[in-house]
Amino acid sequence: MGRDRLRIAYLCDMSPLDRNLYSGGNARIFEALQKHAGDVTILPSDWGTAEPLRRLILSTPERVNLRVRWRAHLALRRIIGRRVTRTLRRGQYDVVFGAYSLHSMCGLRVPDGMLSAFTSDATQTVYRCSEVGKAHDRHFPFGHLLDGWVESCEARALRNVDLLLWPSNWLQEAVADRYGIRGQLVSWGANIDTPPEGLSRQLTGRLELLLIGRDWFAKGGPVAFETMQRLRDAGVDAHLTVIGCTPPDCHRNGHVTVHPQLDKGKSAELAIFDAALARAHFLVQPSYESYGFAFCEASAYGLPALCLNVGGVPVWNGVNGEALPVGSGADAFAAVIQSYLDAPARYAVLSRSARETFETRLNWDAWGKSVAELLNEAVTEKRQTTLACNHSSAGKALNHAQTNRFNPKKQAFDR
Repeated sequence: MGRDRLRIAYLCDMSPLDRNLYSGGNARIFEALQKHAGDVTILPSDWGTAEPLRRLILSTPERVNLRVRWRAHLALRRIIGRRVTRTLRRGQYDVVFGAYSLHSMCGLRVPDGMLSAFTSDATQTVYRCSEVGKAHDRHFPFGHLLDGWVESCEARALRNVDLLLWPSNWLQEAVADRYGIRGQLVSWGANIDTPPEGLSRQLTGRLELLLIGRDWFAKGGPVAFETMQRLRDAGVDAHLTVIGCTPPDCHRNGHVTVHPQLDKGKSAELAIFDAALARAHFLVQPSYESYGFAFCEASAYGLPALCLNVGGVPVWNGVNGEALPVGSGADAFAAVIQSYLDAPARYAVLSRSARETFETRLNWDAWGKSVAELLNEAVTEKRQTTLACNHSSAGKALNHAQTNRFNPKKQAFDR
């Protein structure tokens, strides 16, 4: 028997209709909910009476507005939250679903009986205190002075959410350790349509390595380049393709192909992206990330991924790639690749397993179906709890009235 479609209010600080924001994840979450869970309405993302300030912040360079915007949102959470709360009360939704921006959940008063849910690949404090956050320099002046305040806001928001949905075991455990709240584990998917099955990968011909990302250094580009060089020094005809960024001259030579930026919304550029993933033998991406859609995309193509065992990167040893210990360099990555070159049958098994992992776990349909089930269960439980509380309150009111009826002194006092 099919479930009724839920009425879902979608909350984020940026519109999910813009596929370029949040690496496309915001759009994919919105679409998966619409497809599998219910009818989804996008809540306003403006700041109400404080909207002029938001527009001013958005006009600043990206490196500035990324760091200022969410802190300003927290500071103005009550003003912003009032506007969203009024919209929720008018809409009679079953669920308010927050994505990415936990600060959007702060200052929000969820109407009685309405379920609140939230998903993200990290929270500000968990990220800052993790190996991932510590691997990146802090650029916000005096940001450390606000850390305690940010954490208290974060803790309050998380404890007020009914259903937390985490894409990685890393984040699930980190939030549980820090705040005593576990949440549900549901992996995110790839930010591409499902590639056709039947991609046959063999370790023959030129060895093709691939790196995908907007920041060469943050994605571990220097290690990927040195890995290619180590393999060439060992007599392997290795080549590296880079998508999304431009390496410095010292990391470029005749064995490196660069596509500085590809828009997957344009058919010609998507074809280049597809061809690169179909042709590659390994995604080599030793980055510090809280998740990483590129690893899901690699699995979709049956492309084994090599990464560092850090954060919530969706790569599992022998399943869809190899996650090497933190601190591993080019020699270690080259050694792993050489081990598969020496055992091509093992590589074929890993490639098939990677595709199976995408089909069963790392795709948005799987996420949407799992989340729809969790939301329906939680909505039912929320309604039952609210009904029980209302009955209890009605009973107390009745007892109060009956007590007053036979207690003239109390009646006079209450008046």
